[in-house]
Amino acid sequence: MSKNSYSEESIKVLEGLQAVRQRPGMYIGSVDQRGLHHLIYEVVDNSIDEATVGFCKNIKITIHIDNSVTIEDDGRGIPVGLHPTAKKPTVEVVMTTLHAGGKFEKGAYYASGGLHGVGVSVVNALSEYLEVTVKRDGGVFFQRYEKGKPVTKLEKIGKTNKTGTKIRFKPDGEIFEELDFSHDILQKRFRELAYLNPGVKIIFIDERVDKTQEFYAEGGIVSYVKYLNKTKNTLLKEPVFITGKYEDVLVEIAFTYNDGYNEQILSFVNNIFTHEGGTHEVGFKNAYTRIFNTFITKNNLLKQKVNLTGDDIREGISAVISVKLHDPIFEGQTKGKLGSTIAKTAVENVLNSQLPDFFEKNIDYAKIILDKALQAYRAREAARKAKELTRRKNALEISTLPGKLADCQEKDPDKAELFIVEGDSAGGSAKQCRDRRFQAILPLKGKIINVEKARFDKILSNDEIKAMVTALGTGIGHKNFDINKIRYKKIIIMTDADVDGAHITTLLLTFFYRYMREVIERGYLYIARPPLYKVKKGKMEKYIHDEKEMEDFIFSNIIENIEFENIPKNSYKSILKGLRRYISIRSKYLKKGFTRELVNSLASIENLNKESFSDKIFMETFFEELKEKGVINHYNKFYIDFNDETGNYKVLLEKGSEQIEINSELVDSPEFRELRRNYLKIKPLGNKPFKVKIDGVLKLFETYDDLMNSLEEIGLKGVYVQRYKGLGEMNPQQLWETTVDPEKRVLYKVKIEDAEAADELFSLLMGDVVAPRREFIEENALNVKNLDI
Repeated sequence: MSKNSYSEESIKVLEGLQAVRQRPGMYIGSVDQRGLHHLIYEVVDNSIDEATVGFCKNIKITIHIDNSVTIEDDGRGIPVGLHPTAKKPTVEVVMTTLHAGGKFEKGAYYASGGLHGVGVSVVNALSEYLEVTVKRDGGVFFQRYEKGKPVTKLEKIGKTNKTGTKIRFKPDGEIFEELDFSHDILQKRFRELAYLNPGVKIIFIDERVDKTQEFYAEGGIVSYVKYLNKTKNTLLKEPVFITGKYEDVLVEIAFTYNDGYNEQILSFVNNIFTHEGGTHEVGFKNAYTRIFNTFITKNNLLKQKVNLTGDDIREGISAVISVKLHDPIFEGQTKGKLGSTIAKTAVENVLNSQLPDFFEKNIDYAKIILDKALQAYRAREAARKAKELTRRKNALEISTLPGKLADCQEKDPDKAELFIVEGDSAGGSAKQCRDRRFQAILPLKGKIINVEKARFDKILSNDEIKAMVTALGTGIGHKNFDINKIRYKKIIIMTDADVDGAHITTLLLTFFYRYMREVIERGYLYIARPPLYKVKKGKMEKYIHDEKEMEDFIFSNIIENIEFENIPKNSYKSILKGLRRYISIRSKYLKKGFTRELVNSLASIENLNKESFSDKIFMETFFEELKEKGVINHYNKFYIDFNDETGNYKVLLEKGSEQIEINSELVDSPEFRELRRNYLKIKPLGNKPFKVKIDGVLKLFETYDDLMNSLEEIGLKGVYVQRYKGLGEMNPQQLWETTVDPEKRVLYKVKIEDAEAADELFSLLMGDVVAPRREFIEENALNVKNLDI
């Protein structure tokens, strides 16, 4: 058949879940970290659906050390009987058929998060394996699948009078770029679900970091709003809570106000966070603005004639909107934006029927909100009317601009940029390379004061802070700060890409967060990203901004030139990262007297955990294995010891004055768990000798170290690397090309997406209280990549 022909044979029919494996992005959005987490959400959403209709009270999610996941609930359990039309167990139909589920008829679920019925079958299709255990009808039933296909029949493996579903799955490394779940992303989602479903207990166990958290909220979204504002000054005594039903759509709204300038609205549909908003948010904003304006007009609360916009009225609001409806319309399977018009109508209807009555009964709340809205209105009007040129002229007339500021010609703050640069040397280069029409340079001498530990009068006397405040033109302090007087609406922190530079950036961020927070909230603050390296290979030149990017560059060079046997190409990067990290952690054990063979052996024993050391038979077998493999023959003495007090065994190894212990504390340490996690990533390499084709030639390696060293040589072959120690090392032309030129530079916009977490972290890291900071450092020590001691 001609390759250009188009006939009946050209039409390919993808059977079952094959389509999902071929085009995973259509079903879960992407195959990066976002798509990976989506797998967990799909399964948990099913458990939440059971909770919504009153059949589930407890959900337990466990992330295992190998990044497999177990999700267990005490709901009704997936039906296990023969499906009337498919003629196979219903649980198998649910697990292997797209658009099969209890969400299409109104009988089983009132409002469902697992909307399309593709959820768990897609998870199954994209998993290396999935095991489902169902408790119902007096029995315990089990079935296993691999890559979406059943490999066992549904079997009854026990009896029980309980009900529920347990699913364990491991994402497929052939599909996903990375298999590491983020603890922080998951805990945020589970906390949301607990607030949105009062009375449901969610237990989150992360075996990788040995952490268990419990999320439970009786107060629902009112508690959620309080949580969102726990570090802010709220203006209302209690959050406002409104709930109602309109044409089978259940609406819940809770909101309060704080003294900030941000508008924070979180919206959910059937427990799913709609990060792009949608019709329910539009309905809330429209109705809220209209109702509030009508109320203040009717009650003559406005003394002057002003037109308050929605933005004015919502300044400082913190709201959670939760709607539950049957068959919502989303944009795409990942449900980021709601499109159902009924949701807009329902939210508007519920607000119209209840919010005016609430304001009538709580007129003091309305007055507080009005006062906040008027402040926003005045600020907006002042900004609109202000003559930027006049303001610039006034600033210059009173001669307050700092001498070291190289100002720009542009007088419009919307078009002007200010670079806050570390050091006079870099400041000199920046002044030479900038575009003086719109780019101003302010060099800082040394590190600014840590504002978290200093009194306000001491902060004001610091020369570097005075220079910044004067250059910006906003003033400082609660009564004197005025964002409308800002002279540049793009403020760029530019420091070296090293530890000192990071420290200076942190000090500057702390200053802006504490004393000029509105600069961040309005999106005016940025961080420049100067390169750490310049690499050249042939005609290719590239600036590399951090160690991770450098690692990715080396790995991409390696992957182009190698081939591992029986390992899919998209797993290479994960293996290389795991290998480098494994060798790095293992080196710490080598310094303590362990041998490479011993560490490799310990990392490879799957069921070795802290409980193993109280099991006599396990320990004796384990000890014999170590002897048989010869991994402990390097030591002069080796024996098992038993502690009567703890009831635990340990293996002792001695060589001269050197003694090491293999005990429960060792295998339960975060360091060992990290070692095990990375060992699992390199497990596909198999046993030594490790085989790899380099430029088509098969090579054998006896150790991980030899393999990694050879691969890194390939990654840097023909590559010239220039490392920049600081901005001052770059000539003006290089600085312009890499960091200053608006056409080529890379900037990070500073955001406060999770204000309470940011507030807590700044207090923790920059404040005076030592104990919590020590705990934070201990918890995160293993995540440090570049430690400059």
